[in-house]
Parts: sequence; C-alpha cells; structure tokens
Amino acid sequence: MTTVARRVMGGRIALDRAGVAAHTGAAYSTVNHWHRHRARFGFPEGFRHDGRDWFWLDDIEAFQGAHQAAKRAELTKVDRRGDPEDLIGSGAAARVLGYGSYRNLPDTLLDHPDRVEELPDGRVRRLWRRRTVWAVADARTGRQSTGRTLGATGARQPHPYANDPRLHTAIELLTETGAAGRDRRGLGVKLARVLGVSQRTAQRLLAEAQAVPTAAGDAKLSSPRQ
Repeated sequence: MTTVARRVMGGRIALDRAGVAAHTGAAYSTVNHWHRHRARFGFPEGFRHDGRDWFWLDDIEAFQGAHQAAKRAELTKVDRRGDPEDLIGSGAAARVLGYGSYRNLPDTLLDHPDRVEELPDGRVRRLWRRRTVWAVADARTGRQSTGRTLGATGARQPHPYANDPRLHTAIELLTETGAAGRDRRGLGVKLARVLGVSQRTAQRLLAEAQAVPTAAGDAKLSSPRQ
C-alpha cells in the first residue's frame, strides 16, 4: 500500500501528517505533538478526509515560519565577529553563543571538539573553530539534527568517542578500579573532575569504555599517549 503524503484538493495542495513531517523536517512524533497542542503552538487544525488528517500546505508554511521566528526570538544573540577558522576554548565558545558560562555549552558541541589537547596534569582541553560554534548556533533555529558528528558526511561514525583521547582515561579508570576490587559507584563524578567535563559526558565515556572488548582495552592501555 502506497502512503500518500501530498494531494491536490480543489486546486490547493494538502499534506497528511507524514507530508507535514517531510515538508518541515520535523519528526512524525513532533507533528503529532504540535497537533495535539495546536492551541499552544498555533498549529493548523486541518480537516479529515478519507480517514486521515490533512493540512493545507500554505497553512503549514505559515505555521513553520511563525514557529521558527518564535524560537529564534528566545535564543541568545550570537557573536559573529572573528575569523571562522580561529580555534577557541570553551569559555570563548560560550561567549560566542551568548552564554554566561561554559557550563551552558550544549552536548552537541562538548562531545565533538575540532581539536583536543592534553594538558600536563592529564586533563584535556577542547577547542572548536568559530565556524563550528556558529553552525551549532544556526542549528538552534529549528533544523533537525542528523545525529552525526558536526561536519561529518558519508557513513555514520560507530560512536562519537571512537577517536576521543578522553576514552583512554575512562578505560584506565575502569581498569584501575576493577584491578583494585573497588566499587564503581562514583566513577562518573571522579572522571568528570579529572577531565573537566560534565557528569553526563563522563557517564557516556564510561559506558563506551565498558563496551570496549578486553583485548582492545589492553591494547589502548599499553599504547603511548599521542
């Protein structure tokens, strides 16, 4: 059975829910949410035809324009000054995005630095090009995330920490704790403190480290740091 997403009715183009999702780039569940709370979002009520809900294309486009404008109005002002190729740290990235602290940086940025430098005390410093930070700011206006690393094309990466040197630290911590027979509770807090990252990111790193096969983990531990 062919799913109809678009149909011409009385000279006007109508979209069903799948058509609205395809046209706006939103998830189907988001379209359902908009429709369920249409009084709040200003989503068109639509009409029933052939047992399904339909919406006029021009009504959807008017809604989308108003919805994105409302979202942009709530955003912080982005600093567009500077060379797009400059590498900046977390504090500068926060200022570019209009945030008062680096703690407000989104995981989209924190988990995908353009460069990672290891400091003498073992912590890491994440750096981003200004254009990467601007791209994150632009994505806040309503475009849907692809779930891929910023700037990545082609095949999807196995996981965002595949080449992240912070994963080595997480593996070391897990190995050290296991060898000593200690309880693993509180490792997320400890790893977050060592790396200078959020506890949420630390927990994700630990989850990836636990998924590394023993042989691969041993190999990582025996290899010199880059």
